[in-house]
Amino acid sequence: MKSLLPRLLRDEPQFARLFAGQSLSVLGDRVTFVAMPFAVLSVGGSASDVGLVTAAALAPLLLFTLAGGVWADRLPRHRIMLVSDLVRCAVQATAAALLITGAARVPHLALLMGLFGTAEAFFTPAATGLLPLVVPRERLREANALQGFVQSSGLLVGPAVAALLVALLGPGGALAFDAATFAVGALSLAGLRPRREEASGTGGSTFLAELRAGWAEVRTRAWVWSGLAAAAVYHVVVLPAVFVLGPVLAESEWGGAAGWSLVVAAFGIGSVVGNICAYRLKSQRPMAVAAPALAVASCQAAIIGSGGSLALVAALEAVTGVGVALFFVLWETALQTHVPGAALSRVSSFDSLLSAGLMPLGLAVAGPVSASLGVHSTLWAMTAVAVPTALALLCVPAVRRLPAVAGAA
Repeated sequence: MKSLLPRLLRDEPQFARLFAGQSLSVLGDRVTFVAMPFAVLSVGGSASDVGLVTAAALAPLLLFTLAGGVWADRLPRHRIMLVSDLVRCAVQATAAALLITGAARVPHLALLMGLFGTAEAFFTPAATGLLPLVVPRERLREANALQGFVQSSGLLVGPAVAALLVALLGPGGALAFDAATFAVGALSLAGLRPRREEASGTGGSTFLAELRAGWAEVRTRAWVWSGLAAAAVYHVVVLPAVFVLGPVLAESEWGGAAGWSLVVAAFGIGSVVGNICAYRLKSQRPMAVAAPALAVASCQAAIIGSGGSLALVAALEAVTGVGVALFFVLWETALQTHVPGAALSRVSSFDSLLSAGLMPLGLAVAGPVSASLGVHSTLWAMTAVAVPTALALLCVPAVRRLPAVAGAA
């Protein structure tokens, strides 16, 4: 059985501990993604209330992600992650208890999801900064690929587990499962022993001074700020095609939820393949590979709006899944390899703010724009904006020349 494990998990026991705990948390998150809308509806909420609760979880990313980056560069990162997991465990356990007892109301769920999102805003920058402390820098690509593999697999396994839990235990039981996964994640972090802790080197500096220093790390690296811009366009322009317009089109052209589920599953399979490729990939110029991969990923919208058969759309979405996985593994690895460890979480927080934090803007605009231009035209326009943006990365010399190893020519 041991030989079936990826070698990195056998060689690096601290990473294996982190990986095991966080993998279960990913499954719990995928379960909640499916179960929460049913939880809102089960207490008498409307479709608008589902959107309200979803927005309540996303809004804290705009408000607190930068603060999370500063604190993750000040304090032990695994301790910040531990506290975040404990908070999210308590939040989901409370939501589960309210649902099971029949006391839950939409405002309760919105408030709890706001607390959940706040904890996540501190967790994500700390997690990015922690990885180089438990994995040798030359193996970061493998570690990111393994974590991406779990994220992708969760897209396939999570909905099935969620459907089973909701059917057997109701939405409250599904959220209780998520709470348990956070408890396991916290337990794994409690016993984690990173190789070293990196202080920010800004002892006595104010919060704003440290934030400005983190922005300077972004601003002075052309490959970082250009990569941030391209990733932001993908999140704000392309992903609304997946979360908003794709289901709308599926309802009219692919038989509704069943057809859309096939497309999503195909994308998940593609992203699993992409992470496997990223695990094995050895490129001397990783960002020169990442940019075309992002261009392929940005074709998602046009593929969905192509008017092709369901089978063709699903097959092409699987190809974009490969591109998505390759880009994000190579991008995260580049940040962790070339950004000084003492500032890594702050740089990661700008990444989160400009991508996931701004995504609600794209989600809000996609519907009205499609109502004006038409769904198919809007989907084609999304790709027409995003693909050239991704390819423009190759025009930046620092992107093309960025080496796989820090300090290499």
